[in-house]
Amino acid sequence: MAKRRANGEGSIRKRKDGRWEGRYTAGYDPKTGKRKVKSVLGKTQAEVKEKLKAAMEQAQQVDVIRAEDYTVATWLRTWYELYSKPNVRPSTAEYYRRSIELHVGPRIGDIKLNQLTGRDLQKLYHDLLENGRLRKAQRAKTPGLSGATVRGIHMMLHNALDRAVKERLILRNPTEDCIIPKIERQEMKILQPEDMRAYLQAADRRGVLPMFYLELVSGIRKGELVALLWDDLDPQRRTISISKQAAARGGKILVSRPKTETSVRKISIPQEAVELLRREHEKHPDSPYLFPSPLTGGMYHPDSVVNLHKKILRDAGLPHLRFHDLRHTFATMALQNGVDVKTVSAMLGHYDAGFTLRTYTHATRQMQEQAAETMGAFMEQVM
Repeated sequence: MAKRRANGEGSIRKRKDGRWEGRYTAGYDPKTGKRKVKSVLGKTQAEVKEKLKAAMEQAQQVDVIRAEDYTVATWLRTWYELYSKPNVRPSTAEYYRRSIELHVGPRIGDIKLNQLTGRDLQKLYHDLLENGRLRKAQRAKTPGLSGATVRGIHMMLHNALDRAVKERLILRNPTEDCIIPKIERQEMKILQPEDMRAYLQAADRRGVLPMFYLELVSGIRKGELVALLWDDLDPQRRTISISKQAAARGGKILVSRPKTETSVRKISIPQEAVELLRREHEKHPDSPYLFPSPLTGGMYHPDSVVNLHKKILRDAGLPHLRFHDLRHTFATMALQNGVDVKTVSAMLGHYDAGFTLRTYTHATRQMQEQAAETMGAFMEQVM
């Protein structure tokens, strides 16, 4: 007989030997994260229902002995090492580590894990918004962390405390009781079309035109850009393969696979970009890197590319833009010049086109206005 649910209290079935069996989740293995499934037996379905109810109530109780071993800080560090660090990008892992050691631990780390409340977390978020910045130069201007940063810390805590619930260290997740700050949408900045010539000329004077030209026609991330190898370029098909990314961690540069499978992609580039990259490779034919560092001959440090970008802006007399804004520039220009959203999304490595639409509403809004004007002109002709 097939398994059947009994009011959400696990599953009950009749065995071939005539007895009834009820199965339930009795917790999770702390090493593998897999469910521990146990069962109860009885001669009748009613008997098994009673046994199953009692067994599940016992399973849902907190493991008091183990729970007493953890403060918030010790649990977060355990969660980080066992569950988070092995499964996220190095940059994300470093963000979590810093959040635990610099923001959460000093404020609520000494609280017993099973005594942590939503109010404790709400106070934490309030304090971070008011006084969370650590660098003196930043604190002088804005002493508190941004709403987006505090939301990121909240999500980290939510995941860590969810695991504590699964391991029966706490009954419920206290982050569910919190009101998290709203993200203030800031106007997206891009390199304006009329400024691109000056920007690229300044890059050329510094001998890095191929790198920044490629950035503007592809929108790849800085970690993906510095990790490119000459073998990633297919001159005949005019494509670049993105299959790795570099990130700085602990004074070293680590190369890893991108965070999501959609970030592993092949991007088509213009012929002009191919020619620039060919000429760049002729300068260092023995290097495997597409853009080797002139100082070390090895991989560029991602922060060095950011510093180069700042110098180029200064040389060109242009206002401040983040390096990441070059990625926004590519996406905006592509959308406004008729490239469909799905194609742009795939080139950026986004997980779906919906995310691209939400991120670049300013560009798609202009496209809608142009479509409205086109339809208006058409209707004038037929009326």
